[in-house]
Amino acid sequence: MVPSGDPPAAQRAARGDVVVLGGGLVGAACAWRLTQRGHRVALVDPDPGGGSSRAAAGMLAPVNELRTGEDDLLALCLLAAAGFADFAAAVTSTSGLPTGYRECGTLAVALDAGDRARLSQIRSAQQSLGLEVEGLTGRECRVLEPLLDPGVCGGSLIRHDHQVDPRELFSALWTAGQRAGVEHVPQLGEVLVQDGCATGVRLADGTVRRADLVVLATGAAAGQGRVRPVKGQILRLRMPKGEHVLQRTVRGLVRDREVYLVPRENGELVVGATSEDRGFDERVTAGAVYELLRDAQALVPAVTELELVETMARCRPGSPDNLPLIGFGEVEGLLLATGHHRNGVLLAAVTAEAVATLASGGTPSPEIAACSPKRFQKAAEGE
Repeated sequence: MVPSGDPPAAQRAARGDVVVLGGGLVGAACAWRLTQRGHRVALVDPDPGGGSSRAAAGMLAPVNELRTGEDDLLALCLLAAAGFADFAAAVTSTSGLPTGYRECGTLAVALDAGDRARLSQIRSAQQSLGLEVEGLTGRECRVLEPLLDPGVCGGSLIRHDHQVDPRELFSALWTAGQRAGVEHVPQLGEVLVQDGCATGVRLADGTVRRADLVVLATGAAAGQGRVRPVKGQILRLRMPKGEHVLQRTVRGLVRDREVYLVPRENGELVVGATSEDRGFDERVTAGAVYELLRDAQALVPAVTELELVETMARCRPGSPDNLPLIGFGEVEGLLLATGHHRNGVLLAAVTAEAVATLASGGTPSPEIAACSPKRFQKAAEGE
């Protein structure tokens, strides 16, 4: 349900302007959906698409990303996955640009007996929740992906965990927003609060952009006392023209370390990613590059022959319970859309739809209601 105190802000937004602060995939999707709903929208960001969205691998993996005890997150991610193909098609229809969406499935593999035992435990937990996961032998894994190392001794096939190219998706989404009338303000900004109410955004040049509603979608920079930066380092390799070392996403356990390899149709192979609680640190380190390449090569030896074309580090926005913060918080007129951690690409569409619904005074789905920023306040009060 919409928390009490939210409707006045939503009613004002229905009659006036909305400023979206933050231009990653989530912010761009929110701006597009809000404009489609008839709002006048300005998106404030000096470098749209340049943050964690640019580094993301684009795995749409509600099953593979499952962690024990995260039932609300699983429900949200399954909802997002079910509608993602339609979202991608709508973005392409509006923009005329591809999104790189592929229904290729995901293969999770284990390198040794210990990894196989852990993968089996994970698969049992997934299946106990009614999720479709198929156990495979090492030989069956290599039938699907012939260039896997002979040491791979078992795996799981998740047919409905797919992928998208976040860079292509962002370009298409940005074009769709511009065609719909989203105004881009290429500056940094901060939320302007007066008498406990968000009244707009103060831009880096000192000017103020007034708004009836502010949507905070600045990712790891959102703060709000709950969102923290989680550093991730990722690599991009180039496969030879016309040759693909993999056909589908492969997520591996390599002596209890996790690594993933995401092949693109354009010949790119994304290898990632680290997860480091180091604050706002976006330096690429030699150790991380070495470890990612070492583990990727252990699963797919042909990786050593590929061209290394890019290394990158960005900070994901983490939350205490790994659920995003979507909804009105303690400041009236401020609608949060952040804290998506490892699922920002997958959750961009459902977040945008929820923001547009809330901005118009509507009631979000139960999956979105569980993401209310006010949940932390209620927990602190012992409710």
